[in-house]
Amino acid sequence: MGGLQAQEPQEPFAGLWTRLREFAPAQLSDPLVEGRVLRTHLVRRTVHLLTAEDVLAWRARHDAMLRQRIVGAYRRQLDGIDLDELAAAGRAVVADGEPRSLTELARALVDRWPETDPRALGEMLTSLIPVAQLPPRGVWRAKGGVRNVAVSVLLGREIDPLPEDAADPVGQAMIRRYLAAYGPAATADVRAWSGVAGLPAAVAAMNPELVAFRDERGRELLDLPGAPLPDPETPAPVRFLPAFDNAVLGYHHRGRIIDDADRGLSVAGARFVLVDGRVAATWVVEDGTVVVTPRRPLARVERVEVAEEGQRLALFLSDPTATVRACGSSTCRRDGDPERRSPPKASPSQSSNAPRTTGVAESD
Repeated sequence: MGGLQAQEPQEPFAGLWTRLREFAPAQLSDPLVEGRVLRTHLVRRTVHLLTAEDVLAWRARHDAMLRQRIVGAYRRQLDGIDLDELAAAGRAVVADGEPRSLTELARALVDRWPETDPRALGEMLTSLIPVAQLPPRGVWRAKGGVRNVAVSVLLGREIDPLPEDAADPVGQAMIRRYLAAYGPAATADVRAWSGVAGLPAAVAAMNPELVAFRDERGRELLDLPGAPLPDPETPAPVRFLPAFDNAVLGYHHRGRIIDDADRGLSVAGARFVLVDGRVAATWVVEDGTVVVTPRRPLARVERVEVAEEGQRLALFLSDPTATVRACGSSTCRRDGDPERRSPPKASPSQSSNAPRTTGVAESD
């Protein structure tokens, strides 16, 4: 998948559950605790889970984008600061391996840059220096603030240097991983997913090995040879996506999976239900119950399929007594219950058994 979106710490568990036939939370929690999977800013400079090997191999290819995004956001606050000097000072601080929050990172350098906004300093440092967020943040049902540690200290080696090769081998590796998960897709889709510029050279070098299609708009779509390409009439199973999932955000033209009217929800942290491969509903958790709110009318068979999959998700997220409720525009129906008014929607954080969310939105 080329990384799993993880800016909301508990969401990756639902993201893997919905993709795998069998998934237990320990399959993600254990690699996080052991350092085989890292939480780090990378794709689009949002927090993603990646294997340690991918962080080492891909981080340098993202460096320019990571730097540019923070400079763009804090241009005034960072004006006049030599970023190479800041990076060197930051590396000296994190070399001790002490976990630090964003504020603590900035505080360590405040004497040197006393007039600079601490938030801007901290954000810039986490873009200039490869760092990872330590557990328990991101561990199943665990709470923990952000504690950053240098990747070089955590893994005992520096990230791989960017190869001096015009064919961009790292970019090629990223494209292969992206297409394996989300292809067929356009070059613009790969850039929208990664945030990384300069990928056309990698695409050009890969052209002999890729398969090309045209979509209904005439755009060229690329894919890996031998990749599955189901018949258009093949029904897609119902899937519950977590917040900010790359199945929605990982495309330049998101109309292939979500209606334009709902596009704003995709960057506001809404969790989606896919019916026949398109966003058809949103979902939240209320007191151990998965509450589904359709974005369009659902046929009876679709409602049954959504309810069945929602029941399985509820059991995964909470306990065997969890239920699923499929809501219409003004009513909710529990299997076998009379129709009734829908209660006010609550935040998933109100359920002690549900993944907690902060409502922080990823920019479009």
